[in-house]
This record gives sequence, structure tokens and C-alpha cells, in this order.
Amino acid sequence: MSSAYVLANVRVTNPQQYEEYKRLSTIAMKAHGAEVCTRGGKTEVLEGDWTPDRVVLLKFPSLEQARAFYDSPEYQAAKKAREGAAVMRMLLVDGV
Repeated sequence: MSSAYVLANVRVTNPQQYEEYKRLSTIAMKAHGAEVCTRGGKTEVLEGDWTPDRVVLLKFPSLEQARAFYDSPEYQAAKKAREGAAVMRMLLVDGV
């Protein structure tokens, strides 16, 4: 079984409201076995013209667990709390 990653680039537009999303998404991550690799750390572009905002990288034991995290009631509540507070771009990536 290979690991899986959720990679997100987040543009926060309402930092105060975004705090509730962070609280609820943390509950979802813990419930679904996410390992937080980075969550808003400093970034440095090495190549290309990508200008990331807030980068989040989560590692899961499997694609199924990553999908279960995203589809879970816990994460759906977090998504609802994020509405109007951020623009999210998120990928599910199969690991090795």
C-alpha cells in the first residue's frame, strides 16, 4: 500500500474566519490519520513563475484514507466554515 498526499494552496481572504476552518480541519486530520508535513510554512520558488500563498501538505497512509478525510463529515464542516474566508486549490496525489 502506498501513501497519498493532499497538497493545497490557500489564499486566505478573512484571517479571523479562517481560524475556525483551521480548528475544524485539524479535527478532521486527526480523525483520519493525516501527518502534517507543512501548514503555512515559508516558501521559496526555485523554478517557474508559481507564486504560492499558504501551502499545506498532508500525508496519509493510503489514497482511501485521504479520500475518506476529504469526504468526512468533519472536513465538510471545515469546508463550510471556510466559505468566504479563503480560496482553496487542492490536489490528491498518489505517493510511492
